[in-house]
Amino acid sequence: MTDPFPRPGLRSWLSSNGRLEFCITLASVTLLTGACVALILVPRNAGPLQLATDEAEVLGTSTAIDNPRLSSVRRDLQPYGPILVREVDASQALLVAHPSHRADLDVLEHQLPPAISDVSQVWGTDWNRAPVVVVAGSPAEFTALTRSAGTTAADVAAVSLTGSYTPGTQPTDQRVVFNPDARRRVGNEGLATLLRHELTHVATRADTADGAPLWILEGFAEYVAQRTQGSTFSQIAPTLTTRLRAGTLPTDFVVDADFTGVDAAYAYESAWSACAYLADRYGTATLTALYKQLATGPKSPAAQDAVFTDVLRASRAELLDGWRAWLRGHAV
Repeated sequence: MTDPFPRPGLRSWLSSNGRLEFCITLASVTLLTGACVALILVPRNAGPLQLATDEAEVLGTSTAIDNPRLSSVRRDLQPYGPILVREVDASQALLVAHPSHRADLDVLEHQLPPAISDVSQVWGTDWNRAPVVVVAGSPAEFTALTRSAGTTAADVAAVSLTGSYTPGTQPTDQRVVFNPDARRRVGNEGLATLLRHELTHVATRADTADGAPLWILEGFAEYVAQRTQGSTFSQIAPTLTTRLRAGTLPTDFVVDADFTGVDAAYAYESAWSACAYLADRYGTATLTALYKQLATGPKSPAAQDAVFTDVLRASRAELLDGWRAWLRGHAV
């Protein structure tokens, strides 16, 4: 899979109890759930013809045989062991993991329909709402699956990937890949937020060009992810909150370089807060319109200023003053 636009979702890890499961590798495909959602245990060494036949029998349909999304996922994941696949009927999305991460699939299956709805409430429904969502089974597998994104398994919780597509059309070959340790570290609620963040990247991909300012790309994704989750300002942005309480206010929107290294957590939180302020001040629809203008490619400060004037009828100085006042009100 090619990846012209990797956008890793970098998140602060939180402690949570994980659950260890033991699964015996079976010699044939086994149906583990009821009729609504099929959970398939695929043996690692099964031949492709027998696998396709059994798979169609389990799913009750022949579409799985010709489903290129499932074929490519199976090819990429099977070297790391048997896989579980759930096809979510409501969205036709595919959830894929190894047996040891069945609990992750349970959470993602429960969260996927409301997550798609939450993203669509902001962005609209004209996007690929049937992505492939993968939970890697090990750091080595996560690195292999996301290598083109330049990620490292230790500090990246999830990555959205898009294959080749024609500009101006809706991408269809899209995956969200989770770090195998994500749910244990951020908990079920954190995993739900991560899913919404990455689905926002999936939704906005057709309108997003490489090199666009990260503060709007990541801030918008995090705003969409958080807006229905009910978390407080300090829960969403603990690093930013600490700085605000110490009297340190941002002087400008964060630059791309801030999203890597020691200030990455602050960069994501600052970007989220900027977009949350803009949505609060101008409305979610106007924030979305601003995203579509800023996401068209690299933007110099002057080019961003022109977009601010066009969409918001405000200068950078006015926006920064309003944002800082808004932040002061939340530094409690």
